[in-house]
Amino acid sequence: MTPVRRTRERGVETLTLDSPHNRNALSATLVGDLAAALTATAADPGARAVVLTHTGTTFSAGADLRDPPDPDALVGLFRQIAELPKPVVARVAGHVRAGGLGLLAACDISAASHDSTFAFTEVRIGVAPAVISLTLLPRTDPRALARYYLTGERFDAAEAARTGLVTAAGDDVDAVLAPVLDGLRRASPQGLAETKRLLTARVLEAFDRDAAGLTALSARLFASPQAREGMTAFLERRDPEWVV
Repeated sequence: MTPVRRTRERGVETLTLDSPHNRNALSATLVGDLAAALTATAADPGARAVVLTHTGTTFSAGADLRDPPDPDALVGLFRQIAELPKPVVARVAGHVRAGGLGLLAACDISAASHDSTFAFTEVRIGVAPAVISLTLLPRTDPRALARYYLTGERFDAAEAARTGLVTAAGDDVDAVLAPVLDGLRRASPQGLAETKRLLTARVLEAFDRDAAGLTALSARLFASPQAREGMTAFLERRDPEWVV
């Protein structure tokens, strides 16, 4: 069974992350299947826009530590979303962690329910939010990122909206998205594609400039002794050795 489901309603293609056994973690399989679904959608003239959403209570728990994606594949997925000639809208009604936040920030517009929570947990397992910075740094408040990158604290949807991590938050995420999807359906395909190109120029500049270095950093950190201890502690549900 594929971890990404596709449905269509009035020109809006919905891609649903459906991997409940690992809370929609970014496994090699999920990253590959999502990339394939985006490729098919990009080539489909009947698709005006994409909604990226999820089953269960978690949008994405970050990288799958048991089946991690290749860093180059993750960079490719994020860039594919930014370059897709159709708007990609994230619909979040649950929790987002670590690498899942890079996926969220790659989207053009995003909405979250008020009970959603967010956290950059990389520092707690001995790594850094390296590859996901390609989409986050150009779009999110830098002072907020400094706090949440360094502490791994959990924060809520209102804070995510304040810092620019998501576009809007509300009690009913579908009510928040209704006018957004109506606007996208009324827009011309050419108008959407060219406007998106203007909006993503700075993000794509970051990919051109920084992707290779951040990919190398990610690979080096994940291979380090501290990361091995951090990931083992996470899987064993205990504190890593450096907690004081």
